Amino acid sequence: MPIMPSSLKHRVRKVLALFPPNWCLAILVALDGYAFMHPVLREVRARDYSFWLALDNWQDMMKVVGLLEIPRLVLGVGLQVIALGLILKARIAWAFSLVLLVGTGTFAILGDHGRAALGVYTLVLVIALIVYWRRFDRASVTAGSLFAAVSMLSLLIYAVFGALYLGQEFNPPIEDTGTAFYFSIVSMSTVGYGDITPHTGTARLFTASIIILGITIFATSISAIAGPVIGGNLKRLVKGRFSTAMRKNHIIIAGATPLALSVYDGLRRRGDEVTVIVPTGVAQEYPAATDLIEGDPSSVEVLRSAGVARARYVLALRDDDAENAFIVLAAKEATGDSGAKTVALVNTSKHLEKIRRVQPDLVFSVQLLGAELLTRAISGEPLDSQAITDLFFAKAAPGAKPA
Repeated sequence: MPIMPSSLKHRVRKVLALFPPNWCLAILVALDGYAFMHPVLREVRARDYSFWLALDNWQDMMKVVGLLEIPRLVLGVGLQVIALGLILKARIAWAFSLVLLVGTGTFAILGDHGRAALGVYTLVLVIALIVYWRRFDRASVTAGSLFAAVSMLSLLIYAVFGALYLGQEFNPPIEDTGTAFYFSIVSMSTVGYGDITPHTGTARLFTASIIILGITIFATSISAIAGPVIGGNLKRLVKGRFSTAMRKNHIIIAGATPLALSVYDGLRRRGDEVTVIVPTGVAQEYPAATDLIEGDPSSVEVLRSAGVARARYVLALRDDDAENAFIVLAAKEATGDSGAKTVALVNTSKHLEKIRRVQPDLVFSVQLLGAELLTRAISGEPLDSQAITDLFFAKAAPGAKPA
């Protein structure tokens, strides 16, 4: 098998970066919606504007278009609108797209004018959405609002057109758009004034479907819009008031340097519980689910709020050596000699002896480690496990606790 040149691979990556999967899927979903409702649009465009103006009522218009074409139009428009939610990577838009696509594919294959090609295309699109489900992981208020708007608009169209089509089966009869709209709103909201009542079995089943769908859509829409807001506030409340009591046998990382982020990722992969302290106003790239405290990590009170008394390690990994020394001192003050072990990062080798004076349990110097490893590699000296350990953690000052 021929190997793709590195330059070609780079170009392919650049092209893929310009077209993220969520954007591609959103475009494909919108195209599916357009293709699905194209027969209705073609029927509308095939007749002159004067023809539609000459129709006396909605019943005549529906007879021309066809009652079964109304769901086709609603599904097609719904897919095009919900594609905006896929661009936002919203999970609710992903789920709603699957539901609409299943309906679209079923209608396309089993409808009076079977369209197998569109059904197969829709099936492939459903599979693609399932494969890329991890891409859609956001709880967006915007996407929730889109879901609510599409759902309510679709139900309203269904209710209005259905009420007009079955107008003679109500008492009094529904003969105009205003009355149909009024009846739809009253039924969707389950108010039920009783001034318009169905008097045939078909009309009763139609009214019952509006009521059931109205309750479902209103409840789902409220949860879709309010859920992200309430969830975010609740998460902040829980993290702010209850996390302290749950922190135990964990590791505290102070800082937001690239080294701190790498250490955090490594510890989390190994299953360790980690609490991060980042000074207020400092930019950080920790994941959203991180147990993160904003405050001065060299403050005894902040360390206590991070559960330093029950922690295993305090890692001072800031880019300022003086701050790292103060963090070690604050940790010792908060816990005493029997508390969490302390690790201090030395960013500048000339500050190594000064950091040792505050007696951290371990001192980590990236500069000394890199220089010594390179020197040993050039000179051919062996590197056993003990040598690597001695190099990785520079020895602390005499009198420091053993690691």
